[in-house]
Amino acid sequence: MTVTAAVGSFEQALAHAARLLDRDPAMAEEQATEILRVVPEHPAALRLLAAARAAQGKLEGALAVLEPLAASQPQWAAVQFELGLALIQAGRLDEAIAALRRAVALQPDLPQAWRLLGDQLHAMGEVEAAGEAYVNHVRHGANDPRLLAAGAALAAGRIADAERLLREHLREMPTDVAAIRMFAELAARVGRQDEARQLLERCLELAPGFHAARQNYALLLHRSNQPEQALVEIERLLAVEPEHPAHRNLKAVVLCRTGDYATAIDLYAALLAEYPDNAQVWMSYGHALKTAGLTARAIEAYRRALAMLPSFGEVWWSLANLKTFRFSDADVATMRAQLARTDLSDDDRLHLDFALGKALEDAGEYAASFAHYAAGNARRHAQLHYDPAETHARVEHIRRQYTREFFAERAGSGSDARDPIFIVGLPRSGSTLIEQILSSHSQVEGTMELPEITSITRLLREQADSDGAMPYHEVLARLDADALRELGERYLAHTRIHRKTSAPLFIDKMPNNFMHIGLIQLMLPNAIIIDARRHPMACCFSGFKQHFARGQSFSYRLDDLARYYTDYVRLMAHFDAVLPGRVHRVIYERMVEDTEGEVRRLLAHCGLPFEEACLRFFENERPVRTASSEQVRRPIYREGMDQWRHYAPWLGPLEQGLGEVLRAYPAVPQDGEVW
Repeated sequence: MTVTAAVGSFEQALAHAARLLDRDPAMAEEQATEILRVVPEHPAALRLLAAARAAQGKLEGALAVLEPLAASQPQWAAVQFELGLALIQAGRLDEAIAALRRAVALQPDLPQAWRLLGDQLHAMGEVEAAGEAYVNHVRHGANDPRLLAAGAALAAGRIADAERLLREHLREMPTDVAAIRMFAELAARVGRQDEARQLLERCLELAPGFHAARQNYALLLHRSNQPEQALVEIERLLAVEPEHPAHRNLKAVVLCRTGDYATAIDLYAALLAEYPDNAQVWMSYGHALKTAGLTARAIEAYRRALAMLPSFGEVWWSLANLKTFRFSDADVATMRAQLARTDLSDDDRLHLDFALGKALEDAGEYAASFAHYAAGNARRHAQLHYDPAETHARVEHIRRQYTREFFAERAGSGSDARDPIFIVGLPRSGSTLIEQILSSHSQVEGTMELPEITSITRLLREQADSDGAMPYHEVLARLDADALRELGERYLAHTRIHRKTSAPLFIDKMPNNFMHIGLIQLMLPNAIIIDARRHPMACCFSGFKQHFARGQSFSYRLDDLARYYTDYVRLMAHFDAVLPGRVHRVIYERMVEDTEGEVRRLLAHCGLPFEEACLRFFENERPVRTASSEQVRRPIYREGMDQWRHYAPWLGPLEQGLGEVLRAYPAVPQDGEVW
């Protein structure tokens, strides 16, 4: 036999034994033994023999090969790794840690060696060193084929496939923090917020230095209405990476949520000085400037974003959403050119449609304007899948549960505090105007649309039986006086971060809270509730023209709007009946016609003395986050009251759907009438 043939036969024999390892380790052991008879002490054959024995559970036999092999081949990282793995199985953890440390020192890009090292260090109580090992596992495991497949499925929206792949992976490697983080992202994406939080907390327990996971955790806390906790996590990130742009950007986002706009604006300005080509940050900067009342600077920021990315539909809509802004002919031409593109995303397209609808409305081209509004609404409705029957069922359940007797049985429950003033109703009903008037009073602080009531309903749902039809209401009905008082105190504690002055009263202007008046009454019976109501056609069409950043999924079809407005009126009539005088109603048209009279009545209901500043609300320089921010910085004007009439030819479904509610306005149909 020639030397070349002999070498070829040897390599073939090794390759054959390696192929046998997974499906028949006993046969692989035999093959390796035969090879070693021909070529004694061959390192590759010895490693194969050890692996075959380990695969059969013959740990002593595997170690008998691996320990001398590792000693004779001290620079061979793979053998050190396999020795560490066998030592773990044998329960010799100190020696396993030493072997794994040698392996990663020789070859850092061994992600599973890092993960196993982290596991052993964690088991030995060396938490900080374990965390560093897990972070290195993430750093060097980016090319794991199974995680790449799961990530590709997640990116493509194949949630079920991604979840299956991740579950399989984590069954084998439960401490793979990269996989845990990816699973948390999946859970958050499908609305399983608690699961996402628990996964990220486990991730950070294992690897406190896993900064990407902590960034995810801070973002999740922010989105779950826990801004104080989010800021704590962001500060931990900034302590390690003070110049990291993503951490600084997230801090600015959270500070806007808590009302600290001056600091947020400074953060955005510093980021843009370093990264002037980031259109997304220019838009966020514009949002913060707009809310702080710095409109000219906001427009300039939006323009900078569009100069870089003229297809950025959300920025075009942000300009339109200033309400007082007017597009130029060149702007309209640019938007039309962008809409003509075939590569435009759905989100850019719908934002451009809403923006063009506003531009053409301002130009008096109402037919073309409505066509764009209708196109934007149709696209957004297709994304949301809103079901009006679910809303109606909720309203009917609330009307059945929250009776006079129900409230009488719970009289005296809840917190005694009278701090909050809740302004409820539908969006675009004049609620921002009421907020601006009240916040101009020396004893009242304006905040924003606070999400804390929604957070409390989510908390109650978590305590419910999974098969309950209306779980939060069922849980609420079971709470005693102490539990209701605790809910009220929780609300006050969680909203305190939004209060920046010493004013005794503050405003929570989340319009959809009209669905939760029963909860408000039980936990904060002394809070003030104001219902902002506007002509049904004006209110609903104004909502139809508005693309909301989130929520308000009922507002993208005219007949859905009609049903929602009708359900709202029906529910408020119910609370007027079971809690007479509890809710003060402000009719927008009356506020426009008799501003001083309505303001005096409003203040009297709140137990506040009249102050002239409330009539000069447009001089109030506080931040305003809603779509009406620019409008409430001007005196009351009549022009907006009848704008819907320009679109009357296309609003038949809305008028028909409103029916008796429209005909009776501002009165309310009686229960015996058709709703």
